[in-house]
Amino acid sequence: MHSTPRFLQGVFTFEGHGLKTPVALDPSLAYRVPPGATAQPVYFRGGNPTDELVYVQLIRDGAPMRYFPIGARSDVHVPLRVVEDLLGDTEIELWLAAPEGLEGSVVVDFGLIEF
Repeated sequence: MHSTPRFLQGVFTFEGHGLKTPVALDPSLAYRVPPGATAQPVYFRGGNPTDELVYVQLIRDGAPMRYFPIGARSDVHVPLRVVEDLLGDTEIELWLAAPEGLEGSVVVDFGLIEF
């Protein structure tokens, strides 16, 4: 079976709107599974150089799917192998929530396998 790795990654700046109000972080952090294909999330890695807790929220077809909290001045690595399949036309996005008014940057690396 042929597979192709896909990555949603980068360093992004943000301004927090409250921990209960996640917002889209960047248009490059969206991915739609091609029709007829399947994808599986493999891992999430994130880094937070700010002095406050933030979290990245994985959105699937407009609804929350997973939460990845990243502690203050910390990082996180979450293996996701074989958790679940994302079928063709499924859209995922990575959003961020942070305390209101907090300005900073976050490092995001989300890996998938498309087959």
